[in-house]
Amino acid sequence: MAAGTLVATAPAAQAAHCATPRLAAGWYGDNQARLQQLIDRYGKCNPYRPGRAKPVAVFDWDNTVVKNDVGDAQMYWLLRNGRIRQPAAGDWTTTSRYLTPAAARALADACGALARPGAPLPTGTPAGAGCADELAAVYGTAATRSGAAAFAGWDHRTIEPAYAWLPQLMQGWTANEVRGFAAAARAENLAAPIGAVQQVGSGSVTGWVRYYDQQKDLIQGLRKAGFDVWISSASPQPVVEVWAKGVGVAADHVIGIRNTTTTGGKFTAHLQGCGSVKDGADTMITYIDGKRCWINKVVFGVRGAAAEKVQPAARRQVFAAGDSDTDISFLRDATALRLVVNRNKNELMCRAYDDSDGKWIVNPMFIEPKKQKATPYPCSTTGYVDHDGTAGPVRRGDTSVVPDQTDSVF
Repeated sequence: MAAGTLVATAPAAQAAHCATPRLAAGWYGDNQARLQQLIDRYGKCNPYRPGRAKPVAVFDWDNTVVKNDVGDAQMYWLLRNGRIRQPAAGDWTTTSRYLTPAAARALADACGALARPGAPLPTGTPAGAGCADELAAVYGTAATRSGAAAFAGWDHRTIEPAYAWLPQLMQGWTANEVRGFAAAARAENLAAPIGAVQQVGSGSVTGWVRYYDQQKDLIQGLRKAGFDVWISSASPQPVVEVWAKGVGVAADHVIGIRNTTTTGGKFTAHLQGCGSVKDGADTMITYIDGKRCWINKVVFGVRGAAAEKVQPAARRQVFAAGDSDTDISFLRDATALRLVVNRNKNELMCRAYDDSDGKWIVNPMFIEPKKQKATPYPCSTTGYVDHDGTAGPVRRGDTSVVPDQTDSVF
């Protein structure tokens, strides 16, 4: 009887002595209260919390946890420091199966005479400025300097060739070497003042990154409350690992774009696959439906093609945060609450403002927020981009069309 009494009163005693983390201010509207409710309901201080012993929370990284893009910052650092290698036989199509002949020719013309195959290109020198400019154009605009399309033939719901190209351009380096590059780029971008620019080739590009204090506080609060917090990013794995340490998320809880490696541990120009996509096929990264696949695979242990499918509620994250259409699928999979940082992205904002199940919250960017979008989001006509790149209406789970939405959180 004594033992039974102890067991019966243990949850209440535990709750009485448990301190639930309290979130700091700085959120739009009632977002802080909604997030606090999430922590109160699913945190370890609630002895009656259903589901997993540790509820899962997943954050996108670039422009969700930080202002600006750490992948961009890394690309600019590689170009300034001459760390991109001449491809095999000077053939740039070996760096991406989606690179167009026009882009391959433009890159060969700009870079071909600067280094032998396998050697780093001197893109940080005056002699290599033209090569740096061409690489930056293809990466940043998906077009050559002359305006020709740089990529073609990809699935628009599973991969973005320009995002994938950054880790592919890291071929020949090891993960540890790339982490060193990332640490150097991180130090420079955090030290630079807000609004700073840097010269890459003959052009001027963004030169600073900042952690969002509110997101850092949220991540720390979730972790203290017993949540299993993960990062899912379409930037390279080693790069995000370095940055994620700044918010207390370890490398083994980061899911970025992952290269295949040689037996010696050097990156190849091919990528690890997920679901039905095999390593080296290079058709799926942590991008829209690919983010769902990688989260299901790494976080929940789902194997094979099943990882590409929406899982039962018990095998899904309770919370997700993102800022872009690239985050749609894993945000929709979240079962309790979905935080959207407003960057005026069509499909994302259509779904967030439609809020068909009452689980979406929207927050302006915490640094340099965008002004109100002057026209409604084209949800009923072109807000959705299909696998083949064609635009169409955004549809709810029941296939009904989301009406155009007015931008109201800015």
